[in-house]
Order: sequence, then C-alpha cells, then structure tokens
Amino acid sequence: MAEITASLVKELRERTGAGMMECKKALTENNGDIDAAAEWLRKQGLAKADKKAGRVAAEGRIAFAQDGGKAVLVEINSETDFVAKDANFIAFADTIAQAALASGVADAEALKSVALPSGETVEEARAAAIAKLGENIQIRRMSRIDTANNVAAYVHGGKIGVLVEVAGGDADFARGVAMHVAAMNPPYNKAADVPAEFVAKEKEIELAKMSEKDKAKPAEILEKIIGGKIAKIVNEVSLYGQPYVLNTDQTVEQAAKAAGADVVGFSRLLVGEGIEKVVEDYAAEVAKAMQV
Repeated sequence: MAEITASLVKELRERTGAGMMECKKALTENNGDIDAAAEWLRKQGLAKADKKAGRVAAEGRIAFAQDGGKAVLVEINSETDFVAKDANFIAFADTIAQAALASGVADAEALKSVALPSGETVEEARAAAIAKLGENIQIRRMSRIDTANNVAAYVHGGKIGVLVEVAGGDADFARGVAMHVAAMNPPYNKAADVPAEFVAKEKEIELAKMSEKDKAKPAEILEKIIGGKIAKIVNEVSLYGQPYVLNTDQTVEQAAKAAGADVVGFSRLLVGEGIEKVVEDYAAEVAKAMQV
C-alpha cells in the first residue's frame, strides 16, 4: 500500500473540495491511488457535499438530550427552514445530540470526531446528510451542563434552546426558569454578574440625557437619581431582576426564594444567531436577466 502523505491528502482535498478526514479515508480505502480516491469520494457524495460548505446555513434546529443532571444543546444549521423541518434532518439532529451527551465532549469541534452507533463519525454522518438533503449542514455550537443540581433543558419550536442549573427547588421551578430565559433572553443571571463597564457606560448615558437643571442639583441627589435609573436598567438585563413570566407579580429572584432555589446559571442558543443571512431578491434578479 502506498504511503498516505500529508501532501497527497492536500492534493486530493484541493482536487475534490472534500474534507481532510474524508480525503485521508478515501486514499486509505483505495491504496493511495488519488484518481480512484477522487472517484470514491464522488460515489460517496462527499465531494459534492463539501462544495456546498460555502453556502450560508442560518436556519436549522436546536436539539437536546438529557440524563438527570447531564444535558446538552446542539445547534445544527441548514440553508432553509424547509429542510430544518424535514423528518430526516430532525432525526439526524436528535442522533447528534444523543452522541454529544454520551461522549462528554464540551464543544462542537470535538463532537465532529465522536463515533455514532452506526460506526461512522459525526463528521461523516454530516457529510452523508448533506448528500441526502442537498443543502449545506453545519454543526455550529453546543452547550453542556453536568451537575448534581436540578437541570432543565427546554427547546421552543426547535429554534430556541435553554439549559438551566438550579440549586434547590424542584424540576418544575427549573423548567419554569428555562421557559423564562427562552422568552426574555436575559444577558446576565444576577445583578452582581452585570459587568462594571456596562454599568459605567449606562451611568454616562443617563447623565448625558439629563437637563442642565438636574445636573446642577447637589451631588448626593444627583447620585440618587442616577442610581435609581441604573438599578432599573440592571434589573432589565438580569434574570433575577426581571418579572417572572409564569407570575409577573414576582421577580425571578422572589420566585426563586419562594421555591427555596438559587439559579446557578443558564445558557441559551438561538438558531442562526450572529449569522449574516443572504436575502435573495428574485424579482431584481429576473429583471436584471431580462436586460441582458
């Protein structure tokens, strides 16, 4: 068998556009014959799959898996919502989430090399899914909690996923908090978690908004006015300061105390968050084509 060198793998990757792992496997399966390896990749659909990798995948699904205090969320992206709702895509996403939970890996990059019950790796399964569904599919990110405390995993409509860790209380309260985080998207957990830089900037803004008359007030009164405004802002951006969605007569902090609980932390994933979506203007495209 011919030696599978890094340069040979690189050459096959440049020739086919397939991933490094797939190219190495193709060369191994074909005794280092690059022509046969290229044909093998095409037959497997892997070369075709990788050519779709440059296309924007901003739709998709948040999948989750949980076993007691161990839970994961995985964001898996597709190009269209149509594919995201396909039964094959949903089954693929659920399989990946279960693999993430069982493997113990902490991030999406490590997840790629995890072996599935089928014997293929997650990355190989992703490439096969691309070939089958005809769209770029990416396993973008994941979140994990592993604790002895109460854990709630909540997914809303397949698009928003939340993990919450709660010390004390019960499973119902933890789930309620997860639903709150899904709905209200608080950036921080408690007032103490709000960065000092954020508070300083808000003080600066509030001071700039004040009239000259108010600015001329005694320092202690001015500080009291600004302090009240900042306290309101901090409550708005922290979970504990927000009105609890399941009982708006209480803040989340008050609800936690009533439940004998303390929210240790949470994570929230939104499908496509931060990805710049390409908006196709088909009418303009057709009009332009007609002018040619």
